[in-house]
Amino acid sequence: MQFPFKVSADKEFDAVGFGTNAVDYLIVVPEYPSFNSKIELTNYYQLAGGEIASTMAGLRRLGMNTAYIGRFGDDSAGDFGLKTLRDEGVNIELAEQIEGATTQIAFIVIDERNGERTVIWKRDAKLSYSPDEVPLEIISKTKVFHATPHDSLACVKLAREAKNHGAIISIDIDNIFDGVLEMIPLVDVFISSREFPEKLLGIKDEKEALREIKSRFGCPIVGMTLGEEGSLVLYEDKFIETKGYAVPNGCKDTTGAGDSFRVGLIYGLLKGEDVETTLKMANAVAALKCREIGARTALPNEKELAELMRFPN
Repeated sequence: MQFPFKVSADKEFDAVGFGTNAVDYLIVVPEYPSFNSKIELTNYYQLAGGEIASTMAGLRRLGMNTAYIGRFGDDSAGDFGLKTLRDEGVNIELAEQIEGATTQIAFIVIDERNGERTVIWKRDAKLSYSPDEVPLEIISKTKVFHATPHDSLACVKLAREAKNHGAIISIDIDNIFDGVLEMIPLVDVFISSREFPEKLLGIKDEKEALREIKSRFGCPIVGMTLGEEGSLVLYEDKFIETKGYAVPNGCKDTTGAGDSFRVGLIYGLLKGEDVETTLKMANAVAALKCREIGARTALPNEKELAELMRFPN
């Protein structure tokens, strides 16, 4: 099945991202601790993360030209986060450090046995955008606009501008924010966490929930990530269930697996692949990411992705 939209050919950027960045403090433990207990950690790391920043970095590793719009604090964590994007080759001309703000951080506890994790995060309100503060000029220059709707009204303004210039709108969503109901109808590729549709609609059945999102908001592609099980996507009244790939040499950390799924999804779309192949790519990128600790450490290049895609999932 082919995607229902055409990718613009004459744009400067393959993808522009708007939304979260973070500095992650990852703690690996032999097993997940219970309340009122003490446990010796196995290892710990400070690494760059954040849904949109990581997706733009992942697409860049696959040869795509990307730009990131977002805010960091004027602290050492902000310096670190910006440097990681610069080192990946992501355009950060519209990323900024806000005086007096603290860069978003996340403390992540990883169970060494299976790589599953718990994320505890904090975002400084000073990092938020109002609709009047968003940079519109870059939006006319991108094929895909990818966002998290933490600052929903600002996101809506950018998405409308992107649509006016023929861009495809993609979203990364796992929580309900003020104004998000205004954003969802603008989305072409709606992929959420497994839990989000029930949060949004109160519908437990996954397929029924996806049907309702498509019916209510009109998004052409509606789906959810399912962890190691893969993904479930509704397109043209047909459900496409795509199995996940086994993580080469075992899963070390699932942090950023959803972000990396979107890397593969946007990459396949930009490369002109059909929907089924693109979903396999998305699951393959997610599996490859889980080889190492951190949201970006093991994001693949084109050669690594092609190698895993040779094998059935």
